[in-house]
Amino acid sequence: MRGKTKRDQSLEELRRHIHSSYIPLGRQFMVLFPEGGFLHKRREISQRYAEKNNLPKLEYVSLPRAGALKVIMDEIGPHEDEEATTSKNDTKKDNNFNQSNSTKILNNKMGDRVEWVLDLTIAYEDRIPLHLQDVVCGTRPPCTTHLHYRLYPSTEIPSDTEGMTQWLYDRFIEKDKMLEEFYRTGKFPSKGSTPHVVRRVRQDNLRYLILHLFFIASTFVQYKLWGVLWGYLW
Repeated sequence: MRGKTKRDQSLEELRRHIHSSYIPLGRQFMVLFPEGGFLHKRREISQRYAEKNNLPKLEYVSLPRAGALKVIMDEIGPHEDEEATTSKNDTKKDNNFNQSNSTKILNNKMGDRVEWVLDLTIAYEDRIPLHLQDVVCGTRPPCTTHLHYRLYPSTEIPSDTEGMTQWLYDRFIEKDKMLEEFYRTGKFPSKGSTPHVVRRVRQDNLRYLILHLFFIASTFVQYKLWGVLWGYLW
């Protein structure tokens, strides 16, 4: 019961954040982690839940939760009239969008509505993920991280809780199969006639150093400001 209460509070905080910050500030992007945590912490719980509820036991990802996505779509999802129009135009499109779609996406007037969902699947060398301490301390040797993108119109996502949950489950079941093939063959599987577009992005060590220094400096400045404010008030 405590866990459910905490989740409900988090969802209500997300709802308030959307209306107090996201919409007023004109934000256009929102990052969501439906799996709700690190794989090594969530996998066992996810597999027990799957076994109990007659769902697939996933090895490379954990089962997602639809609560946050439901709040986002309820508050800033596509309009119903837009959904009817867009769904007709998208029925013949493949789930994987190629480069020819990028111009259209950039030219869309987003407003305060979420019109696209970018699904990202990450694969690591030797199945060893990057941890926060590796990134902050730079203790891990250079490695290659593989990112696979898929783009969906938000109108494809069902609006009801059951349908939305099943849509998310289907995506993560696909992810699990994709990662299984990647770790077996070294490549993500292709779908339909859409070719893979491979882009290599190399980490700039100088940029990485500058970002860390900026983070440290800004933290120090904030600490000093809070100290001055605290001394002034007390």
